[in-house]
Amino acid sequence: MRRALCGAVAVAAAARALADDPQEWLQRMEHALTSRNYEGVFVHEHSGQSETLRILHRVSDGEVAERIVSMDGSGREFIRRGNELRCYLPDQKVVLVEKSPDAGLLLTELRAANADGSGQYESLDLGRARVAGRDTRVIAVEPRDEFRYGYRIWIDERTAMPLKSQLRSVRGSVVEQLIFTSLTLPVQMSDAVLEPAVDARAYRWLRYEAVPATASDAPAAAWQAAELPPGFRMTVRSAQRLPGSGAAVTHLVFSDGMASVSVFVEPEDASGRGPAIPDSASVGSSSAFSTTVDGHRITAIGEVPPDTVRAIARSLRPGNEANVDDGFGPPIRGLAGAAGRGPPTPAAGPRAGPRGGPR
Repeated sequence: MRRALCGAVAVAAAARALADDPQEWLQRMEHALTSRNYEGVFVHEHSGQSETLRILHRVSDGEVAERIVSMDGSGREFIRRGNELRCYLPDQKVVLVEKSPDAGLLLTELRAANADGSGQYESLDLGRARVAGRDTRVIAVEPRDEFRYGYRIWIDERTAMPLKSQLRSVRGSVVEQLIFTSLTLPVQMSDAVLEPAVDARAYRWLRYEAVPATASDAPAAAWQAAELPPGFRMTVRSAQRLPGSGAAVTHLVFSDGMASVSVFVEPEDASGRGPAIPDSASVGSSSAFSTTVDGHRITAIGEVPPDTVRAIARSLRPGNEANVDDGFGPPIRGLAGAAGRGPPTPAAGPRAGPRGGPR
């Protein structure tokens, strides 16, 4: 009897430990985000501003479709189907179109919260709390240094959906916050609810189409970093001809498995703007830094602290071939502002806007 009682206590303790394992909660959340349909209303707060948006997210036969609608008067909409993202701006009568395999999904970054391949984050279980009338488990993903932001996520205990998330600085201040005020998980979702509310046939359509560089442009892509912040590796390198630029532009992505920084390199004379003066900017949770290296304009943009984009931009040097570490896959994208984010060109820099759409 005593042995059986001890065994039952041990099993109960093991089950309790599993329930308190933050990685287990993050894995459950990732599964919920990649397999469920969901519809809800959330408040997005950053830089002292807030916006209320509605989201409809559908997974059907392995394809993801998502529609985000601003409810605060602008009527902006962001619709993602497959690898195409459309940003409808009724106040400007413009539609921005981007084709990218990874851009545009609202909660993309949270799905990678349990995939820290760099060892630069620590996951902690902070206990329980109530959000929108539901019991949640609060999980912190803390950075180990000042070169990246951390997360605090409130995960619904019943559905494993994130009901609230915060992007936090290493000192604990809230950089950005997202709170669901309502959330449902419909079994089915029609095509009609994923269509825009506006008739955009008379709008001006602007398409981002990067043209692959030719063989003669290959040396322009041979850039490498002399010394990166801990945990960051180059995960993407390509040479493209972007709209408005006559010469090839090198696009590099550096990632630590969660955070990512995009870097654009173009010849100084091709930009038509004269020598670049080192310059920093921040919009919401995004940071940007521009400088000149060896006659080229370097622009680094990412959802990381300002010191990180500055360090990466200043580390770049022309070389023969850069070693690309593909271990982390494509750059992570997510919700960073009220108008969305796409691949900014060196001329455009950071633009304010929901994470993942063209800003």
